[in-house]
Amino acid sequence: MARPVVTHRRIIQTQKVFFMKQRLRQYIEKALQACFDQEELHSGIVPDIGLEVPARAEHGDFSTNVAMAMAREEKKAPRKIAEAIVAALGEGEGMWSRVEIAGPGFINFYLTPRCWFGVLDEIVRQGELFGRTRTGTGRKVQVEFVSANPTGPLHIGHGRGAATGDAVASVLDAAGYEVQREYYLNDAGNQMLTLGRSLLLRYRELLGETVDFPTDCYQGVYIIDLAREVFEREGDRLRDLPEDEALRYFAEYGGGKIRDGIEDDLAAFGVNFDNWYSEQSLYDRQEVERGIALLKERGLTFEKDGALWFRTTDYGDDKDRVLVRSNGATTYFASDVAYHKEKFERGFDTVIDVWGADHHGYVPRMKAVLAGLDRNPEDLQIILVQLVNLLRGGQQVAMSTRSGEFVTLREVIDEVGRDACRFFFLMRRSDSQLDFDLDLAKKQSNENPVYYVQYAHARVCSINRNAEEQGMSIPELGKIDFDCLTLEDELTLAKLLSRYPQVVDGAAENFEPHRIVFYLQELAARFHSYYNKGRVLVDEPEISRARLYLVNCVRTVLHNALVLLGVSAPERM
Repeated sequence: MARPVVTHRRIIQTQKVFFMKQRLRQYIEKALQACFDQEELHSGIVPDIGLEVPARAEHGDFSTNVAMAMAREEKKAPRKIAEAIVAALGEGEGMWSRVEIAGPGFINFYLTPRCWFGVLDEIVRQGELFGRTRTGTGRKVQVEFVSANPTGPLHIGHGRGAATGDAVASVLDAAGYEVQREYYLNDAGNQMLTLGRSLLLRYRELLGETVDFPTDCYQGVYIIDLAREVFEREGDRLRDLPEDEALRYFAEYGGGKIRDGIEDDLAAFGVNFDNWYSEQSLYDRQEVERGIALLKERGLTFEKDGALWFRTTDYGDDKDRVLVRSNGATTYFASDVAYHKEKFERGFDTVIDVWGADHHGYVPRMKAVLAGLDRNPEDLQIILVQLVNLLRGGQQVAMSTRSGEFVTLREVIDEVGRDACRFFFLMRRSDSQLDFDLDLAKKQSNENPVYYVQYAHARVCSINRNAEEQGMSIPELGKIDFDCLTLEDELTLAKLLSRYPQVVDGAAENFEPHRIVFYLQELAARFHSYYNKGRVLVDEPEISRARLYLVNCVRTVLHNALVLLGVSAPERM
């Protein structure tokens, strides 16, 4: 009988070479090929080989339902297929201690401790690269985030968006994607005129004029401060400028100074952008006109009540959207069309926008734009960031951006520090509301989540210093007898460390950096528990060396994960 052609999903070779799942898949695929060669199985078709961690430890370390997935093509009972696979698996080069068939045909693998401890060598070998994969190799992704109007300082809501966008970009980069961070500067439109008017009126007040300050102008103290800067620099020279000229001057001055402040605040927060993109440049380069013309050419627009509309309802939006008002002025939506059209013209495969949750209604219309431009709407991903409740003394801090009474991002950074600020912003899913406890963020105790994680890293560094004092250095790669690691907690740590690259891939695939935070908290808790039960450095040199090797692998992974979050890994605390 002719040898069947095996068709199956090719496993992408990545730096996650120590993924237990990947190695097991390779063994299963090899076993299936042997089954086809020996005519134990006949279809020659291998489905995706799913491997899951069983809910109950007694069911092994990993379980696969591949036998059940093959039953229809093989026209054979799943347990019979499972028996054939297990018989062809062989010894697995010491990877597992036993393999069992359970239920209707699940295959459960029980891995050996030596297999799990082998991940320590991989961590030492890769160092700061451990956890980085090539999953996204060859794909370009843009993450656009913060993008606050240059009409006022960043507040804590912007801070959560900044931490989320920056961490999403970092995990995508770690997963092998080519990533660009972009800030879309809303420097066109009515908000800039309102900024100019707000500054002009405060300037006139400083000149001694009585001013009726409108409620729709920007109310914050920063407006008075900016107006005072102009007054101190220019005196009354601007008093008699024509209003259009004065508004333009104050809008440009205020917008420039506020943008400088935003850049400074973001730099203090550890966020740096590859590109600052001006909305006004879309108009200057006629990109908005070209975007509207393209929609017209495709028959996606219509005129009604003197305005030009885009048929977004054709693509699932709840109502059509105005591109050009009856007075001839373009809408923000028109510039959004041009902006996203231009993003993909720059060659990005995926575009990610990080928005405040109050913009959720914009998602269908922007997806409609992509469909209208013959792009897959899924090429645009929207991450919604919920509000932050700031707590002090257990009480919510009252804030209102309309009245100008809000807590700025810089104030929070100055009070609790960048590390705590970023970590706390990332402790929950971005689309869930977040309570930010200022008092907790400042505590130097294990109650503080970021302190608890960072202290685990610092504790290993302290162990290293103690070892050095005893004349013991961190063991080199391949110089450890893993048989010395006999404690259950040591095996648990090795298993947890082996999961880290998968956690990174999962965070990248789902745009969920909070997964890294959850993992860090679990790893820190496991390490602290291990440390508190007994000493790392003991009288037996070989045991001490093996434990020192293990805890330094914990240190490496803690460091690598904290770096993805933009949080430091201190050596002393």
